[in-house]
Amino acid sequence: MSGENPFAQFEKSFIKDGTVYKYFDLASIDSKYDQLPFSIRVLLESAVRNCDNFHILEKDVQSILGWTPGLKQGSNDVEVSFKPARVILQDFTGVPAVVDFAAMRDAVLDLGGNPEKINPICPADLVIDHSVQVDFARTPDALTKNQNLEFERNKERFTFLKWGARAFNNMLIVPPGSGIVHQVNLEYLARVVFENDSTDGSKILYPDSVVGTDSHTTMINGLGVLGWGVGGIEAEAVMLGQSISMLLPEVIGYKLVGKLSSLATSTDLVLTITKHLRQLGVVGKFVEFYGPGVAELSIADRATISNMCPEYGATVGYFPIDENTLGYMKKTNRSEKKIDIIREYLKATQQLRNYSEEAQDPKFTQSITLDLSTVVTSVSGPKRPHDRVSVSNMPEDFKSCLSSPVGFKGFAIAPEALTASGEFQWDDGKTYKLQHGSVVIAAITSCTNTSNPSVMLGAGLLAKNAVEKGLSILPYIKTSLSPGSGVVTYYLKESGVIPYLEKLGFDIVGYGCMTCIGNSGPLEENVVNTIEKNGLVCAGVLSGNRNFEGRIHPNTRANYLASPLLVIAYAIAGRVDIDFETEPLGVDANGKNVFLRDIWPSRTEIQEVENKHVIPAMFQEVYSKIELGSQDWQTLEVSDGKLYPWSADSTYIKRPPFFENMTRTLPKLQSIENARCLLFLGDSVTTDHISPAGSIARNSPAARFLSGRNLTPRDFNSYGSRRGNDAIMARGTFANIRLVNKLVSKTGPRTLHIPSQEELDIFDAAERYRGDGTPLVLVVGKDYGSGSSRDWAAKGPFLLGVKAVIAESYERIHRSNLVGMGIIPLQFLPGQNAETLKLNGRELYNISLPESGLKPGQKIQVEADGTVFETTLRFDTEVDITYYQNGGILNYMIRKMLS
Repeated sequence: MSGENPFAQFEKSFIKDGTVYKYFDLASIDSKYDQLPFSIRVLLESAVRNCDNFHILEKDVQSILGWTPGLKQGSNDVEVSFKPARVILQDFTGVPAVVDFAAMRDAVLDLGGNPEKINPICPADLVIDHSVQVDFARTPDALTKNQNLEFERNKERFTFLKWGARAFNNMLIVPPGSGIVHQVNLEYLARVVFENDSTDGSKILYPDSVVGTDSHTTMINGLGVLGWGVGGIEAEAVMLGQSISMLLPEVIGYKLVGKLSSLATSTDLVLTITKHLRQLGVVGKFVEFYGPGVAELSIADRATISNMCPEYGATVGYFPIDENTLGYMKKTNRSEKKIDIIREYLKATQQLRNYSEEAQDPKFTQSITLDLSTVVTSVSGPKRPHDRVSVSNMPEDFKSCLSSPVGFKGFAIAPEALTASGEFQWDDGKTYKLQHGSVVIAAITSCTNTSNPSVMLGAGLLAKNAVEKGLSILPYIKTSLSPGSGVVTYYLKESGVIPYLEKLGFDIVGYGCMTCIGNSGPLEENVVNTIEKNGLVCAGVLSGNRNFEGRIHPNTRANYLASPLLVIAYAIAGRVDIDFETEPLGVDANGKNVFLRDIWPSRTEIQEVENKHVIPAMFQEVYSKIELGSQDWQTLEVSDGKLYPWSADSTYIKRPPFFENMTRTLPKLQSIENARCLLFLGDSVTTDHISPAGSIARNSPAARFLSGRNLTPRDFNSYGSRRGNDAIMARGTFANIRLVNKLVSKTGPRTLHIPSQEELDIFDAAERYRGDGTPLVLVVGKDYGSGSSRDWAAKGPFLLGVKAVIAESYERIHRSNLVGMGIIPLQFLPGQNAETLKLNGRELYNISLPESGLKPGQKIQVEADGTVFETTLRFDTEVDITYYQNGGILNYMIRKMLS
């Protein structure tokens, strides 16, 4: 099914220190190469190196070479296949992947094969960073207490992952307490250029590229590594050596000129860019940065900009590799020899960028320019990351938001309630007052900023200046500092700023995403009661990347993204509607007013401290022992076996039924007969509607399942934490309270069991159909599966017994995920849909599959209670058909291993 690489003649080599290094000379393939954006060159190299005319076709290479600025998405779409160099996972999405690999080993053993052959083919890195919550803050032992609770809550998941770290080759698992996945990727995991052993003793060089199971995987673009977020099924496919399908993107050139002012930060810059690109509209497109201004930015600054790529909507925000990139590698303790080889390879393949050399600028679909000197101190909010507000306009903007109609910039507070306030007593015996705009959460959090020494040290210097001026923070404000890696703690300590941060209440509370993903923990009861009783719009200020309503904390209706320096400033002020220019933060020992400008460190001051204290030895010290983990991790007892000892009592980890009754030989292709419609849905059903997410409702099938195992609601945890248990995830599929199913009259996770005419929870109806041996289909409208790619949006329907989906159109990746789970995606012919065909979802459905075999895009006949209509089979490639014939991609890989 695969052949020799037709581009083998373009392989070249160079010798360094007696070693032969091989690579593909892309420029010699076609003269158009030097006009391609650098991001497209990475796609091209992967296609050339992996071309086998099965997963990667020659036409993929030609399509990428043929990229032009005239390419327009939606009018002349070009689909290509891409094989990333590696995969990165965080723990919530990583657990299901390890569960699937463990189950695959069992299946191989059951079929008489060697289970130890099941390992990731493509390198996979998993960082445990989503578990820790800010339960304790403003106390020196907050870190220890939070981490102890983290282990108590997640011990079973951690034990399973530690087993996976030992059992699988080519999989690195970074223990909890080490840092945030994207920062660890930037500082340690990223290769920039891979150097693999060849069978003839030489080394093969190729660009690092990555897909990850978190949308902010894009942060690594700041280091010149092309990467973006995908769903779990695509990630598992890549781990198994498969390619992923993508549309060849438009590439927007974003030119940076000038320099940032001495008071502006990288956070101000990224919030400016985010608002600008959101207004431009870059969804589904690559953004590539160029121009002399890029050379003025550190790699940490670039990574901050790339991190918020999902917030401005692009697939990637890419900074090609330059000498600053190689300098960062040296700073973070990558070897000099490795860096020299990378430099030579990049020069040979025309992938080393000189941002000051205009002749190197490639062609772009569209180019826009930002003068860095125009960037001003900013925040974003109160409900969206791209609603930038200059700090000078904050008092007026917040006042406007209070009275504006409910929306992204409005809370609809009645005129008579604009001056509402409430008082409460604190532990110190004093009475404190809350009003609209009062800050109750101030968190230095998220890899967006904690990866950047300039803003972290800037916050430390601002704290030092504030303490020396006698300033303090009100005791009820929940302040916290969650560094993105141990390196941050190291340089904050070495620079001497930790005591000042602690004096203001910014004690280190843990290493992980924490407040940024909603793990802000509880607020004190008196504070909550005062907010709720008086209907107050209180605020959270955080150095994160997302601030959607309800995400940070239920009682902070207004949330603002800000630099770590401004997080401290607003915490000292105690409110977000302060005018920093005219209103003081407090008074010093002499009774003199202290303004923000009096304690704000300049960019030059910050850089001096950074140059002195952020050194390679820190990275060596921290990352040399990262795989050891904490004492709790080290003492976790796990099996040494290569097969996981599943426990029937576990509600977190369960062997999935994907491979039950699997045979070595391909099953016979069968038509779908007498199927019932489980759900009859309209347009724009997203993966959020389909995939289990958030808390587990007390009246849901998942809650009943857990209650039946003697768990109380306080122990239900979330769907995210239980992704390793298919019994819970199947019960949570389509459990969204906003789901509109036309088979029932009310919105919510209910459907009609057609034979009995009973209205049931969706899972219960599916189980009843399963008991009767009835296959199921979904009938849906346009854009089925839009939104973030989620593996359980395909795994869940499979477990419910769905054999086919009939839709007007599909989101591209979700269609691929359905195929990966062995579900047939059928598409109504143009001009037809359920309404025009007078379908109501109560019919019996028969789908005729040809005995002669399937072909991509062929017409498939469907009969529904006498109505016969044709659909298009959305198996778009021969690979899709191969996956389906095997019952899905995982089954395909098992048979491939066995053969």
